[in-house]
Amino acid sequence: MDLRERFSAAAICPYALPKPAAKPFQNALIFIAFPLVGVSASLDALIDISSGRINIHVLMALAAFASIFMGNSLEGGLLLAMFNLAHIAEEYFTSRSMVDVKELKENHPDFSLVLDITGDKLPNTFDLAYKRVPVHDVEVGSYILVGAGESVPVDCEVFQGSATITIGHLTGEVKPLEANVGDRIPGGARNLDGRIIVKVTNTWKESTLNKIVQLTEEAHLNKPKLQRWLDEFGDQYSKVVVVLSVAIAVIGPLMFKWPLLSTSVCRGSIYRALGLMVAASPCALAVAPLAYATAISSCARKGILLKGGHVLDALASCHTIAFDKTGTLTTGGLMFKAIEPIYGHQVKRNKSSFSSCCLPNCEKEALAVAAAMEKGTTHPIGRAVVDHSEGKDLPSVSVESFEYFPGRGLVATLNSIESGTGGVKLLTASLGSVDFITSFCTSEDVSKKIKEAVNASSFGSEFVHAALSINEKVTLIHLEDRPRPGISNVILELRDQAKLRLMMLTGDHESSAWRVANAVGINEVYCSLKPEDKLSHVKGVSRDTGGGLIMVGEGINDAPALAAATVGIVLAQRGSATAIAVADVLLLRDNISGVPFCISKSRQTTSLVKQNVALALSSIFLASLPSVLGFLPLWLTVLLHEGGTLLVCLNSIRALNEPTWSWKQDFWHLLNRVNSRLLLLRTHNKGSGTIPAAHL
Repeated sequence: MDLRERFSAAAICPYALPKPAAKPFQNALIFIAFPLVGVSASLDALIDISSGRINIHVLMALAAFASIFMGNSLEGGLLLAMFNLAHIAEEYFTSRSMVDVKELKENHPDFSLVLDITGDKLPNTFDLAYKRVPVHDVEVGSYILVGAGESVPVDCEVFQGSATITIGHLTGEVKPLEANVGDRIPGGARNLDGRIIVKVTNTWKESTLNKIVQLTEEAHLNKPKLQRWLDEFGDQYSKVVVVLSVAIAVIGPLMFKWPLLSTSVCRGSIYRALGLMVAASPCALAVAPLAYATAISSCARKGILLKGGHVLDALASCHTIAFDKTGTLTTGGLMFKAIEPIYGHQVKRNKSSFSSCCLPNCEKEALAVAAAMEKGTTHPIGRAVVDHSEGKDLPSVSVESFEYFPGRGLVATLNSIESGTGGVKLLTASLGSVDFITSFCTSEDVSKKIKEAVNASSFGSEFVHAALSINEKVTLIHLEDRPRPGISNVILELRDQAKLRLMMLTGDHESSAWRVANAVGINEVYCSLKPEDKLSHVKGVSRDTGGGLIMVGEGINDAPALAAATVGIVLAQRGSATAIAVADVLLLRDNISGVPFCISKSRQTTSLVKQNVALALSSIFLASLPSVLGFLPLWLTVLLHEGGTLLVCLNSIRALNEPTWSWKQDFWHLLNRVNSRLLLLRTHNKGSGTIPAAHL
């Protein structure tokens, strides 16, 4: 039996075609269904055709109206009704998968109560005068009154009062937080109780909530490569389906002896062509990338912002992860420990045999100079120095000129007012790493002596230190840095579950770097790196291993490495503007616990997208072949086609679930969930059975 005979045999359907229903019932159905769904389908199809597009709306409208034209009016009405119902269900699942940006936007009021003040002094609490100002017009430095139940409109800090706030919609942190005087609050935070006066630190345009809204909207627009390909493929594919359907309608009667129109024993070639047109439409393929949008939403609800779905593909392809140390693996909140003169000071001995500085106020001068150079900085070392200097009786120092060398240090010319005489002394200072300080030495011998003095420091190498040179007098500033709480568990998960190669890239000296690395569980450390050195390591590792690299950091020094990495992840609360601009992932929580979630979510998402494509192609094949062979009526073809599309949507919604590292974990989680449900059901039934007995 040749191919023509097989198709001819298949054409004889074992089931007679459905008998036409009673005419009054058909007419009534058409009269009701056509205005409800027919007009809408017609308009959609006309709009798409006028735009030069042939898509699922056009294919479905053609199939439905052709079916009605051939006398199958009941079937045509069912096609339109089922198609619209299926798309209503698809829109529901799609909306569940997306971050509700509208809800985020509604988390800030349209107006703020800006206090009227004279000078810098607030009026009496019982006599507050304020005016309603649109949120977009609130200026930095304004004072805003926020009552219980209200949302903080923009980023600010508490100036007066205290309150309990929640920022769950921003970071996923559901635990209420206490906000006291001096604490910073992101825009969109909700005041649960209390009444506070806050000082605006960022305009609406620069506020956290607005950035979240913008990044979320941009993330959904930045489509991954597969989604862009499917969008381009869909239009061409639809045209191919139309051509194949026309070919089936024309060639069927010639090659396989099918009737052109349906008879009582055989479906006609036009009917089969309409079935192919419906079954092979790319609706399921079009929604296959829905898992990307779902995953972006899932991450956003955890306080993790992705700059597009393509980041998920990139994360899933990475085999190495590199961490900056200070502020990333450690708290970044360095504590000032000591200041130690080591070179160029006139040392004298006292009874204790400990060296002391040449002048009683020399160490104070060093602290004053360092604080003046670091004033306004965001670097952890600079912040620690400035914080330690506050409230101390230090010499008056002002900066005359200033130059910054990223990742290395600072050079400045300063004026110091001498106590007693009131004279002004000119100081030339440099602050940074030991190598940076010694690079300004006039001879190799001086450089060697300074390094020897650093190695012989009485504080050893346990602490983080920075070197300060003032008119060739060198002083060491010792600071203490601690690993973040719970960081060891994050590193363990990334190594044992994610199977990633772990490394630390830091500008700190070797002893400090290894102290932290040993504490957190990282065995590969590269220390004393300048920004360009970090960049070289990132490029080198990516080139040598042949896989992607994730860089996690937060400072301006990390920006080149973050930009060069396959994926750059930044702690947004600490990150510099440059680091945030070049990063692919922003962690709104001030810790890196979101990193394992990101990576596992990316692997889950890429797996779901592959499953979706397989499901879509399977549904198209399973619906198309029987339709062409004449085994399926049009309404059942639509049901199979839309069922496949809904199945893809349901599979995409799984990206909202907590990700796991393997299918075994998925299985055990599912088993535990079923057991807990059964246990709950048994407890409920047992409780229901004992209630009546208590009343006997």
